[in-house]
Amino acid sequence: MENNTRPSRVDRKIIERDRRNQMKALYRKLNSLVPHQRSKVAISLTDQLEEATNYIKKLQMNVEKMKEKKNMLLGIERPTVRMKGGGERVGLKSPRVEIQQMGSALEVVLITGLYSEFMFSETIRILHEEGVDVVNASYKVIEDTVFHSIHCQDDKSANGATRMSARLKNFIFDSSYCGF
Repeated sequence: MENNTRPSRVDRKIIERDRRNQMKALYRKLNSLVPHQRSKVAISLTDQLEEATNYIKKLQMNVEKMKEKKNMLLGIERPTVRMKGGGERVGLKSPRVEIQQMGSALEVVLITGLYSEFMFSETIRILHEEGVDVVNASYKVIEDTVFHSIHCQDDKSANGATRMSARLKNFIFDSSYCGF
């Protein structure tokens, strides 16, 4: 009976040794993926795992921040401004566009939140695509709202305001609510 238990005990030792060696290899691999301060001091396994955990958490936070920034720049997401005490306040208003035509002159008023920088440049791009000459553009910031005023010249069409209004409103609503 003793002969039967010895091989199993040896097998368990071999299995355990192999498991430990595999774990060491995995720890080394994990540790190689984490940027380190160049230090001559050996880091304990516990410290290596904690450092890797902190690094992964930091990467996750960076990814979330970058996604939020991308969505804000695209106008897809309304950024939240974190306030003391854990509260949140919305920092972006729904964009609006108004167009008035006086003869061949067009005035485009674009009203956005603070984080919709791309809306202005895209509006200018659309106006140029429609063959409208931009004469003057200005903006004013009041609290968390930006008022853009764009003065244009449209010599080609008497119904430029209707055409521009439809195209700009389509762009604004598609990009704001449909994930442009």
